[in-house]
Amino acid sequence: MTKQIIAIVGLGALGILYGQHLSEALGKNRVKIIVNEERKARYENEGVSLNGKACDFNYVLETDKGIPADLIIVCTKSLTLDSGMESMKNQVGEHTTILSLINGISSEQILGARFGYEKVIPTVAIGMDATREGQNVRSKVKGWLQIGADVPEKVQRLMKVKELFDEAQFPYTIEEDILLKIWQKFIMNVGVNQVVMVNETTYKDIQTGGNFHQQAWAAMAEVVLIAKAEGIPLQEEHIQNAFDIIDTVDPDGMPSMRQDGLAKRPTEVELFAGTILAKSKEHNIPTPVNKALYTKVKEMEQLF
Repeated sequence: MTKQIIAIVGLGALGILYGQHLSEALGKNRVKIIVNEERKARYENEGVSLNGKACDFNYVLETDKGIPADLIIVCTKSLTLDSGMESMKNQVGEHTTILSLINGISSEQILGARFGYEKVIPTVAIGMDATREGQNVRSKVKGWLQIGADVPEKVQRLMKVKELFDEAQFPYTIEEDILLKIWQKFIMNVGVNQVVMVNETTYKDIQTGGNFHQQAWAAMAEVVLIAKAEGIPLQEEHIQNAFDIIDTVDPDGMPSMRQDGLAKRPTEVELFAGTILAKSKEHNIPTPVNKALYTKVKEMEQLF
């Protein structure tokens, strides 16, 4: 049986974290890191590392038109998804399956529109605390991927991903209601990422007992209202579930949004509060906490 090949596009915190696991487990030749010429030269010259240990990655140029990958894991930011899709297009074949680790609730639709909805397995990356510092990623908790078939026609593809992840001893769970799981991750992003960002803190201050815990809870409660209006069975208990996960991560770590703020990069606020505000208007549901968070993040971005 031919061994499956994985490609990763986007070498940020998650790309490095999971790229290293898969490369070590399967061998670097079965894991392609898709890059352009400039990034290839930079990564090879400066090096890339996880917890101080150098990563020996198999860099493949985006112009390479070799055999398509069996699985592509999209680890870009939402703001660079368009360029990421251009980079990965030569790795997509008829039987390629795509997983998106991008935050929010829309990347699967965007990838499906470009490459075919049948190729996209809805995915949630959860429970990790990867923090990028230059070309090094620091992580104590690897987290896991939640994957699932949103329609029966995708079950066969899902089983191929399961087979590959089992071989690599890669952390994952198969979820019966993957769309609910996507909203559960979304609720965490809306509360945790934005509150840590606007208060310029770390996970410590939104974990149970932290100074800004209630603010994060209130932002999440607004997501529950929007989800119900969208027909998603999100409940208040899912807010507590989110904090149960956040309470396990490194208190000194921080979500990607705060990392973007420190690096003076545009944030994913449009994915989080921006999405909530648009759906708030659509459903006529007031969301004052997310409106305040959105306004504050936009003010902070003006100073970048």
